[in-house]
Amino acid sequence: MKEVRFIDLFAGIGGLRLGFEEAFKNEGLGTNCVMTSEIKPHALKVLHQNFEHSYLVGDISKVKNSDIPDFDFLLGGFPCQPFSASGKRFGFVDTRGTLFFEIERIIADKKPFGFILENVEGLVKHDALDKRNDKVGQTLQTIIDKLSALGYIVTWKVLDAADFGLPQARKRVFIVGTLDSRISLDGFELKRKKIKSILQKDLPPMESRFADLLLKHFSIKDLYGKSIKDKRGGDDNIHSWDLELKGSVSKEQHELLNKLFKARRSKKWAEEIGIEWMDGMPLTLKQIATFHASPSLKEMLDDLVKKGYLKFEHPKSLVKELTLLGNKTYRQENKSLQPGYNIVSGKLSFEINKVLDPDGIAPTLVATDMARLVVPDGNGLRRMTLREGLRLFGYPEWFELPVTANEGFDLLGNTVAVSVVKSVAERLAAVYEPVFS
Repeated sequence: MKEVRFIDLFAGIGGLRLGFEEAFKNEGLGTNCVMTSEIKPHALKVLHQNFEHSYLVGDISKVKNSDIPDFDFLLGGFPCQPFSASGKRFGFVDTRGTLFFEIERIIADKKPFGFILENVEGLVKHDALDKRNDKVGQTLQTIIDKLSALGYIVTWKVLDAADFGLPQARKRVFIVGTLDSRISLDGFELKRKKIKSILQKDLPPMESRFADLLLKHFSIKDLYGKSIKDKRGGDDNIHSWDLELKGSVSKEQHELLNKLFKARRSKKWAEEIGIEWMDGMPLTLKQIATFHASPSLKEMLDDLVKKGYLKFEHPKSLVKELTLLGNKTYRQENKSLQPGYNIVSGKLSFEINKVLDPDGIAPTLVATDMARLVVPDGNGLRRMTLREGLRLFGYPEWFELPVTANEGFDLLGNTVAVSVVKSVAERLAAVYEPVFS
């Protein structure tokens, strides 16, 4: 029996490959990865450690079609920067100049039986003319149209890792296609697990002033599921002033900070200031006095500025510019407007971003904050281990990350959920007819 040949583009640490191979193995089909492409140095360390490679290349844009072996399936978690909420979201009208074009030109030349592509959920409505009502944005539609024009029956759907037995809310769009069958991405068996199912036990607690402050002000169980950031409010959020992280805060100052935190998001101030509304605007002494009257208001505010809880700054105006890449908008401090008081810290201001709830699931894990997640262990808090990170994405226990903790978390934040890939690949394996020789 001929082996099922596949290529793995933008491979990362091999999550697409693992899920694909497991699915086809369960169908009694052997697999052979005839080419892998990846450029990130610490990802390459992981690929070398965990897989055998007959042909490993770097930048796929520099690999000619004639140098690519024939194959049956293409796997590609192509980079998401043009489409994600954290990227510039330029997208494309055509595919040239983007890394999706490399997938397109290889499929056009090699005509494989099928493919699995994966990307962030933001791809779905990227560049949509009507974000609320359009089901698909122009970018995803361009991708579907290009693949369909090559003769493929294309299906796509946003799938959540939390529905596939992984305790993480991670929504990603999967795009699949074959030359002769429509692949359904509906009706998967719902599987749910909790964080505690992947946790290691009895590991040393972290030694940190910040962690000590958390435990000084809250019990372990009171910290379950809490985020620590000054950017948002709500019952599940702890602020720096709740911990007196930057210095003592009086009862009235604490009350004032909580009021200011909410009031600075009110749209009425944007009109009064003369700027387009933004989520968190500096308010003047006079404006703050409308919701917190106190003879010592200015002294309290200036003390909070001195300690670093607040900053005294000018409001920011929205600037619109026409560039070669299209319309560009950004915020810029407007020094012609009266300055005011604003909250200082944002999402990544503290060494701990969130304490995971063992009976819940993790938020969508991204590279920028994975190293700031902590878990309860006994009577203390500790950082998530790389092994726990691997489990959150469905990697097997034999899989190794021979890199530093920071490199490992960076890789995990950009990887795929193996369990989801396996379920998707099973649909392809079910319709694939191997060639006997």
